[in-house]
Amino acid sequence: MAKLSQEDLLAQFEEMTLIELSEFVKKFEEKFDVEAAAPVAVAAGVPGAPAAAEAEEQDEFDVVLTGAGDKKIQVIKVVRELTSLGLKEAKDLVDGTPKPVLEKVDKAAADKAAESLKAAGASVEVK
Repeated sequence: MAKLSQEDLLAQFEEMTLIELSEFVKKFEEKFDVEAAAPVAVAAGVPGAPAAAEAEEQDEFDVVLTGAGDKKIQVIKVVRELTSLGLKEAKDLVDGTPKPVLEKVDKAAADKAAESLKAAGASVEVK
């Protein structure tokens, strides 16, 4: 089998859907016994560090769907508009509440998404 360059691999990944890419990552992790998780920074016990972290203004927010309400179909439609999920994935997300709809977005995008979901009848938290 010919060895693929990094550019060739990236070209192949660009053609994959998110679901296909997710399945590939799972198989890759199983095959090579690794975990494709981002490293987590551990805060050292330095006096004054927590105060500095709290003083920093939060600039990334998560929009978490906590309930679908009575108009579940409308909520699924809004979830699909806000994300790139297909119908089944959006339905699974709405059925499996509480689940994050958007992660690490700016304040304006989080507020707009929360407003859209609330208008559709869902209960939402912005964290």
